[in-house]
Amino acid sequence: MDYKEKLNELLLITAKQNASDLHIAVGRRPTLRVDGVLIGLQKEPILTPEDAQGIIMAMLNPQQKEKLLKYGDVDFSYSYEDKARFRVNVFFQRGFVAGACRLIPAEIKTVEELNLPPILHEFTKLNQGFVLIVGPAGHGKSTTLAALLDEINHKRTDHIITIEDPIEYLFNQDRCIVSQREIKTDSPSFHRSLKSLLRQDPDVIMIGEMRDPESIATAMTASETGHLVFATLHTNSAAQTIDRIIDSFPASQQSQVTSQLAATLVGIVSQRLVPRIEGGRIPTCEVMFVNSAVRNLIRERKTYQIDLVIETSLQEGMVTLNRSLADLVKRKEISLENAEIYSLNPSELRILLERI
Repeated sequence: MDYKEKLNELLLITAKQNASDLHIAVGRRPTLRVDGVLIGLQKEPILTPEDAQGIIMAMLNPQQKEKLLKYGDVDFSYSYEDKARFRVNVFFQRGFVAGACRLIPAEIKTVEELNLPPILHEFTKLNQGFVLIVGPAGHGKSTTLAALLDEINHKRTDHIITIEDPIEYLFNQDRCIVSQREIKTDSPSFHRSLKSLLRQDPDVIMIGEMRDPESIATAMTASETGHLVFATLHTNSAAQTIDRIIDSFPASQQSQVTSQLAATLVGIVSQRLVPRIEGGRIPTCEVMFVNSAVRNLIRERKTYQIDLVIETSLQEGMVTLNRSLADLVKRKEISLENAEIYSLNPSELRILLERI
């Protein structure tokens, strides 16, 4: 088998089927994730250890192979000609090589095209502050972030710097200068790139994923010093995000971090992709803007009351996850059953649906 040819064939199938991911694993047929569901490619044979390794290794350069053997996994981006780009993670499982390839659409869609709440445009008008896009893995955080950054790219004259591992969406520079830095390619580490960030004269900063207290501290300091900072985090709600950020620091620093977060945070969008009745998936979002009430709750560590503030601030553009889900059920976009699966409080959702 020509492994490079087979790899390209599988990547092309992934792009044509509009799948989000391609999985290569020993003992399974190559498998696509379409609308959140895994589907084996029935025309493909079950992969032997040799075939899985051959297909995966066709993607790796010598440095990536070395890192895989040293650490047991490696992250990188991979382009198939000019047709498709993928974010790839290769890893060992039970002694065999396996891989997950996430398709990165070539076109960056707008807030409207992604069916996101129009209120998200407000985040692109800010000159300073800390904005977080949160949610589980594979639920569109990077896509939402790209839409907001590209809107800034087309409407403002700023210097946008992104720090990513690896680079996902490629921006075509318009009115902005867009500098995209990939860890390991353009900088040896997150630590190094974050350290030099403010010396590169940015206006807007995007940190692909906040992995540790250091990246969180850098993001807050940058937003304190007059920059607009976007970042992502794997959390389930605005309240949980605030707790996670504060709790990631040692107890001796938490008081200072709490004050800094209350001063710099301007908004949190928590999103999920829910299966549509007509096929495909549609985002449902909790949107929180930081007003004086939210600021006080952060300072007083009363994050459990934030949901109530969001619920009572609809006129300010805030939306709870349940209200977003209820609206999609009412519009017959999603089923009640799926709304309850994705809700963090299904009983409250049912009460809400009875009222509207």
